[in-house]
Amino acid sequence: MYTGIVAGKAPIVNIDEGDGIRSFTVDLTGFEDGLEIGASVALDGVCMTVVEIDSGQIGFDAIQETLERTTLADRSTGDVLNVERSLKMGDELGGHLLSGHVMCTAEIIERNEVGEGVDLRISMPDQARPYILEKGYVAVDGMSLTVGRVNESSFGLHIIPETLRVTTIGQKEVGQSVNIEVDSQTQTIVDTLVRNMEAKV
Repeated sequence: MYTGIVAGKAPIVNIDEGDGIRSFTVDLTGFEDGLEIGASVALDGVCMTVVEIDSGQIGFDAIQETLERTTLADRSTGDVLNVERSLKMGDELGGHLLSGHVMCTAEIIERNEVGEGVDLRISMPDQARPYILEKGYVAVDGMSLTVGRVNESSFGLHIIPETLRVTTIGQKEVGQSVNIEVDSQTQTIVDTLVRNMEAKV
């Protein structure tokens, strides 16, 4: 589990293309304390399992399902990823609970500088539409964010300077894609209501 409070950024230092698998080596220097093989780390919001450790150079494998649902299929050596270590008992829950199971990707369709912050509009993926609600939560590249104005085709985000400093979102441009994980509580409530309504028809 994660909180959506990104700890910082880390570069991809190597990618190996395998048969139905893509292996990433990420320089997690500064994030690797206590990290062990089999541990989970969120990279751009994607829950990944540590498969190799060489000092601060940490290896991860992405299977086809992960590559089809996330932006990891498009990442190249030198790209920088958001990093969050998994939640431990007693840790402060500053954002909202996340699983790191990305539902889909979405496109940045508008970007505006507002003072020291940034306003973004993100395309509305069909599968995520029922769960993205104004003033609700959504995880974008692993960042727990409050949803702004919503319409049928897009939703807004207001990014504060601290988030721009710590994460990769400040470097994202119009046309680029981001990973989307909806709030699990919202998804559960909406799906339950839909099932109950369908059962009454």
